[in-house]
Amino acid sequence: MNTLTAIQERRSIKQFDPNHKMSEDEIQTLMEHTLLSPTSFNMQNWRFVLVTDQAQKERLKEAAWNQAQVSDASLSVLLCADLKAHQQAERYWANAPQSAQEMIIPMIHKFYEGKEQLQHDEALRSIGIAAQTLMLTAKALGYDTCPMIGFDPNQVAQIIQLPQDHLIGMMITVGKALKPASQRSGSMPMNEICFNEHF
Repeated sequence: MNTLTAIQERRSIKQFDPNHKMSEDEIQTLMEHTLLSPTSFNMQNWRFVLVTDQAQKERLKEAAWNQAQVSDASLSVLLCADLKAHQQAERYWANAPQSAQEMIIPMIHKFYEGKEQLQHDEALRSIGIAAQTLMLTAKALGYDTCPMIGFDPNQVAQIIQLPQDHLIGMMITVGKALKPASQRSGSMPMNEICFNEHF
């Protein structure tokens, strides 16, 4: 599917076919492309929990105030991030020339260490970019998605056994739509959103 078409046709779907199952190859392809998303300093600070087990999806559904898409979709993805990913900078630049490693690795430590707000903001930036990549890849593969923040994050953290120093940014459900999305509810005019050179 053309990228522009995928962007135009991506919609948030609430009703999924509960009988449809994604293949392991499809999930692999989905995530391989999601992992091509950019991150600051190549930190790859996102972490993804892929949920296909029906009992686990039912637990997530309960934590999401019983929204049906969580259990009916073929796949529910928890998009998380490691807030301390910067502390392992050596891993992200292991294949770079030595000169690049010597310059960039200390820079990463200095840039993020002790700056909790920046670590938090960077995690959400990375999750946001990856989320859009995931949804557009799913659309290109013939699947629909629904990005969600409507859940109890503490309850979900317990369900997925979220490690310390990690956060949950959102959940995305992936599957086959039972019916098309409703008509778009309305868009702001471009001239109220986009500005040339300054506000």
